[in-house]
Amino acid sequence: MEISVKDYARECAERGLRGDYSVCRADFTVEQGYDYSDDQQEVWRILCDRQTKLTRRLAHRSYLEGVEALGLLDRIPDFHEVSNKLRRLTGWEIVGVPGLIPNAPFFEHLANRRFPVTNWLRKREELDYIVEPDMFHDFFGHVPALSQPAFADFMQMYGDKGQSVGEIGGEDMFGRLYWYTAEFALMQEPGQPLKAFGAGLMSSFSELQFAVESKDAHRVPFDLETVMRTGYEIDKFQRAYFVLPSFEALRSGLQTADIRSIIKRWKDAPPLDPATI
Repeated sequence: MEISVKDYARECAERGLRGDYSVCRADFTVEQGYDYSDDQQEVWRILCDRQTKLTRRLAHRSYLEGVEALGLLDRIPDFHEVSNKLRRLTGWEIVGVPGLIPNAPFFEHLANRRFPVTNWLRKREELDYIVEPDMFHDFFGHVPALSQPAFADFMQMYGDKGQSVGEIGGEDMFGRLYWYTAEFALMQEPGQPLKAFGAGLMSSFSELQFAVESKDAHRVPFDLETVMRTGYEIDKFQRAYFVLPSFEALRSGLQTADIRSIIKRWKDAPPLDPATI
């Protein structure tokens, strides 16, 4: 059952979420409201400067190309300006949201090549960790990848297919595919060193280094059905990282997979332990 904006706003207030959901439109979007203080702009630069030192060494080249093409590092990005650049590259645009939104509008936005980005930024005392996804996570982590055609197509397909998984009880399984790709994927193209890809890694100072460089990180070749069956960690380092050979493999994997059959086959089974796959 779809939830109304009013009911969701009340639920978020009860959960103590930070965003202002009272000003949401019917599709859960809000204006960015570009009125950030000098201190907020400095927090953005600190976050970008610190993380860029790592991403230049550990991130997949396509992510770095996206950062360069979109110009995200000097100041808090203007959603409209970045949308204009993205439309020319892959047909995507940015829409502002107050934070996490329900699955139904999230899938609908993705299916129409609109990526929801939180319109508020973490505080100075939260540089290292924040519970909710904020603008830095969404913009610095997710948006550069949308400049890559194969990944942009994957995200649109993900939104399109996601609109029907709820009716067969598959939202948890389908959410794992997003988690282990858009959030915490690694990439190793033939003959190339291992690199990171995924917003959860791009926006994390410590986990990015762990996932790529630590001998203790558990890295597994990407398999879409296995991904959908594997549990994950929300508030600690992942116990498994799936390694993609290319964005094209990700796009074609989702394009050819019978998602509904996978869900029906495994939805009642306990999730796989990521440490043992």
